Amino acid sequence: MPRGLMEFAGERTLTRAIEDHFGPLGWFEGAATLTPDGVGFIYTEAGLLTLGTAAALQAERCYLWRADGRLIEVLFHDHRPFHRFEAHAGGMRERHCCDPDIYDVVYALDDWPTWRSNWTVTGPRKRYTLRSDYVPTNGE
Repeated sequence: MPRGLMEFAGERTLTRAIEDHFGPLGWFEGAATLTPDGVGFIYTEAGLLTLGTAAALQAERCYLWRADGRLIEVLFHDHRPFHRFEAHAGGMRERHCCDPDIYDVVYALDDWPTWRSNWTVTGPRKRYTLRSDYVPTNGE
């Protein structure tokens, strides 16, 4: 199990299952990379997103990861707070409220260095789950 932010460094193969209760099922395949930026990490993910029977699209996103005591703070790329989690816990839960929507996440780190995040998103027009698996690309 990781002890802190630095142990997340590097690249991982990322696969994500998307179950949208109001739309088609989806799948994402790509890579997630945590690159040092002098303060913490820049988290980037890039790959192909497929929704239902539509053609795959190139998709990417970027966050900032910072150490905050025993917690890892995740910020949007413009430095707005997103959520925090504890890298020592096998099933750390966190919530992000973006009125009127609620984003709940559970980080599963028990299989380190492979890890998982499970998001449940609810709101008036949103109801979906994202299960993301992160597997080291360097054969750890």
